[in-house]
Amino acid sequence: MEPKKNPQADLTKNSSLYFAIGLALVMFIVWRALEYKKYDEDNTYDITQNVDDMLDEEVPMTEQIKTPPPPPPPPAAPEEIAVVEDDVEVEESVIQDTESDEEEEVMDVEDVVEEEVEVDVDVPFSVIEDVPIFPGCEKVKKKGAKALRDCFNEKMNKHIRKHFQYPEIAQEMGIQGRVSVRFVIQKDGSIGQVQMRGPDKNLEKEAARIIGKLPKMTPGKQRGRAVRVPFSLPITFRLQ
Repeated sequence: MEPKKNPQADLTKNSSLYFAIGLALVMFIVWRALEYKKYDEDNTYDITQNVDDMLDEEVPMTEQIKTPPPPPPPPAAPEEIAVVEDDVEVEESVIQDTESDEEEEVMDVEDVVEEEVEVDVDVPFSVIEDVPIFPGCEKVKKKGAKALRDCFNEKMNKHIRKHFQYPEIAQEMGIQGRVSVRFVIQKDGSIGQVQMRGPDKNLEKEAARIIGKLPKMTPGKQRGRAVRVPFSLPITFRLQ
C-alpha cells in the first residue's frame, strides 16, 4: 500500500514567518482596542458660569452716613452794656482764729511715769550670777557660786540614782541607751518645760518621771531678779 502523503511537501518550511505575521496582527488589534475612546455628543454647556458675565453685575453702593446738621450760631452780643449799681451790702464772714492767744494760760502736764515691763529671760545655768539652790545646798552658799554649782550637780545625781527604775518592757526587749533631758527651773523654783530625746519611748517616759519628782528649788537670779534657768543632763540606761 502506498502512502498518500507527498514526501516532497514540507509543512514547516515557512512556519516562523507565519507566526511572526500573526503575532504582529494580534498586537495591532489589542493596541487599537486599548486606544479606542467614545465621546458623548452633549452641547449643554452653561454659559452663565463665565467670569466676565459675573463681573458685569451691578453692585449696590454703600449708603452714605448722614451727619447731623451743625448747631445754630450763638446769639450776637448786645451793642450797649448797661451798668447796674450794686446797692446790696454783702456781709463779710469773719474767720475765728483757732490758735491760742498769748494771754491764755497753759496748764502744766504732769510728768509721765515710765513703767518697767518685766521680760522673761532664760539665763543658762553655766553663766547665771546666782545659781538655783537645790534643797540641802543652802549651807554652802557662803562658799561661792562654784560650790553651789558642785552641790547642785551632786544632789541631782543622787536624786536620779534614788528614783531610777529600768522599765521592764525595755529590759525584755534589750533596749538601752542615753536619754537627753532638758528642763527649766522657773522663777518660782518649780520645774517646767521638760523635754526628752532618747532611743526609745519607754526610756523617755522613765526619764520624765524622774525629773517630775524633783523638789522645788530656790530660783536663780540675774542682777538681783529671779529668772528662768534651763538645765540639761543625760540619763543613761544600761543593761547589766
